[in-house]
Amino acid sequence: MGFFSRLFKIREQDPASPDTTWAMEDNGSELVLDAEYAATLMVEIDIDAAITSHERWRLQLQDMVNGRSNEVMRPERICQSDRCDLGRWLHGTGRLRLGHYPAFDMLVARHKYFHQQAADVVALFQAGEQQKAAMLLNSSCRHASNQVLLLLKELKRGLGR
Repeated sequence: MGFFSRLFKIREQDPASPDTTWAMEDNGSELVLDAEYAATLMVEIDIDAAITSHERWRLQLQDMVNGRSNEVMRPERICQSDRCDLGRWLHGTGRLRLGHYPAFDMLVARHKYFHQQAADVVALFQAGEQQKAAMLLNSSCRHASNQVLLLLKELKRGLGR
């Protein structure tokens, strides 16, 4: 079981049972969702679509750095992590429903960091620093992207989908 699955995991334990190892009021390490609540969250965000959109962004950056795209990207917009579909959910409904869990803040932070790195890649490329842009894309930007994808996949698995 993955790290995020432990944090975003549907748990069905009887609070009155002596086998229960957690209490709802002090459950900061795991997100306890009943099936109905998890289904509501899945309706509010299509995690598969968020994953696909994020992967598409990464490919657009790769195409730009490799000279296969004429698309004009604006770093000042790209760095705004609350503008994409996932960002709007993370800063809106997602924050309202899951924001009190530490793992949620980790996803928000990794998503923001990816946007910052992506904006830096574009800025370097547009400044004529193609080699530096490629190095950044293939290092910290790729790492941040992979973390966002991993956390989204773990969230999906934790919601039982």
